[in-house]
Amino acid sequence: MSVIKRNNFLINPIIDELLNTDWLGGIQPPKAQIPAVNSKETATSFELELLVPGRKKDDFKIEIDKHILTIATEEKNEKKKVEETYAIREFGYAAFKRAFTLPKTIDEEKIEAVYEDGILRFTFPKKEEALPKPKRLISLN
Repeated sequence: MSVIKRNNFLINPIIDELLNTDWLGGIQPPKAQIPAVNSKETATSFELELLVPGRKKDDFKIEIDKHILTIATEEKNEKKKVEETYAIREFGYAAFKRAFTLPKTIDEEKIEAVYEDGILRFTFPKKEEALPKPKRLISLN
């Protein structure tokens, strides 16, 4: 049953009720959510930010393999007895997995990651040989 009744004169009301029925009993299936990303390059590093609010540090699984950074969270399936009837129920956890190919110019041993205020931030320092070299003069012999 819908909380808001819509008048649709093109569809028979019985068919309309069947199409709008929540067959999962008020529980929505988990949605795949891909976090928004900001990426930038500075003179000494690359930086990556992912917008992932509502998570805890322990929810993330972060791996690097063959210059590929993989960030994932797993859905938590907590079974709770629901004593109330919901018209709409969209709260819950959703899982995602995202992979990024890292440049070979970064020092993988010095990567830093911080999760704060719903933003997962990475700093990928560049290797010494990839840093910009200062201008130098070449004298003629």
